[in-house]
Amino acid sequence: MKFVLEKKDTQTQARSGSLVTDHGTIQTPIFMPVGTAGTVKAVHQRELKKDIQAQIILGNTYHLYLRPGLDTLEKAGGLHQFIGWDRPMLTDSGGYQVFSLAGTRKIKEEGVTFKSHIDGSNHFFAPESVMDIQRTIGADIIMAFDECTPYPCDYSYARQSMEMTHRWLLRCQDRFDATEGKYGYNQSLFPIVQGSVYKDLRVQSAEFIAKQGRDGNAIGGLSVGEPAELMYEMTELVTAILPADKPRYLMGVGTPANILECISLGVDMFDCVMPTRNARNGMLFTSEGIINIRNEKWKDDFSPIDLAIGNEVSSTYSKAYLRHLTVSKEILAAQIASIHNLSFYLWLVGEARAHIQAGDFGSWKASMVKKVSTRL
Repeated sequence: MKFVLEKKDTQTQARSGSLVTDHGTIQTPIFMPVGTAGTVKAVHQRELKKDIQAQIILGNTYHLYLRPGLDTLEKAGGLHQFIGWDRPMLTDSGGYQVFSLAGTRKIKEEGVTFKSHIDGSNHFFAPESVMDIQRTIGADIIMAFDECTPYPCDYSYARQSMEMTHRWLLRCQDRFDATEGKYGYNQSLFPIVQGSVYKDLRVQSAEFIAKQGRDGNAIGGLSVGEPAELMYEMTELVTAILPADKPRYLMGVGTPANILECISLGVDMFDCVMPTRNARNGMLFTSEGIINIRNEKWKDDFSPIDLAIGNEVSSTYSKAYLRHLTVSKEILAAQIASIHNLSFYLWLVGEARAHIQAGDFGSWKASMVKKVSTRL
């Protein structure tokens, strides 16, 4: 994997670049649609390419490990082949999902024992096995196994958890470096900065991760309930330490405004379930603000959802029609809304990239944050 830093904004820390993988080149800053179980919910792969113009998508290690299972994925030739996706892919480590199972898991130095949410069966994830699992899934970018602490979290626990995450990272690296990909293309391992919302821990973790010299680096443990200003503060601390010549990935973030603010702090890569989850509940993100399509005000609004996005779905279907589908609980409502929201997210980061390259990102971002935060 190769990262080329192309342009830096003069007023902020925003930058544009290109991330080259064996499955294609990703132009940054980028948003990555989340395909938890081998599918971006309600969206076909051809729509991901044509309408949404996704350059990279995510898979989830925990869910794919449980179902369809590693045997099926390996027989298929990896997740790319299994789902018919020929562009780059990233898998998380499954750590966030495992640690969210607070009542059914036990964390030890060796790893984590947990129960499947599907059938209650017992399973064990260790740094080494998580590397093996992600080798089998076959994503271009794989994540180190870490513990994502909750918010709020006391200092002592946050420090102990961070130190264990660092020890687990060393084990991940040993296993990753001792093995090879299974399907004839290269994979890259990204470590994850932790430390909750404590400045000294975040600095310590960022310095430790930076020293590892991996192809890219991630920031985890944010957007878990803390105020947005704290998230920005921690992100700014970390991006100032992580190497500028490597891509920076902020995990699980977030709203359109969050993404724009964090691009301005030097983040290159984002993912979040918000555009698809909110779409299924009738919330649309547009270039002029946020729409609750269930509201009566859209009943007779026959204007397109959002002409600015420039794709067929957003410019063809009216707000009135999508409202009708939504209140009628038609499956097509989830499809149209999901395609639109993801298209908007990809459009937004594409616009951010264009303004970074044009040299006016700071002023554009200030006006855009106000728009995308407005309830229409």
